[in-house]
Amino acid sequence: MEPDLETLTVKLWRADAVVLFDWLMTTDLDSVPVTHPAQKQALADLLSRFEWAADSDVTGSTAEEIAAAQEAVAKDMGW
Repeated sequence: MEPDLETLTVKLWRADAVVLFDWLMTTDLDSVPVTHPAQKQALADLLSRFEWAADSDVTGSTAEEIAAAQEAVAKDMGW
């Protein structure tokens, strides 16, 4: 990332972060439908930020933690 680019801080519920990281790690981004190449790049950038975040333990989540996070996020979705 360019050091002079404007950044934004986003706080995520840990369960959301675990689900998103797991999905990004297991998804072929070339198969994700996009309407602009920047969308795919933004997903790749998000994945790299999860990997880069020193204070994030999301990247080391176990299969059990991923399953629990998926259950928590999907609970009461209503759609």
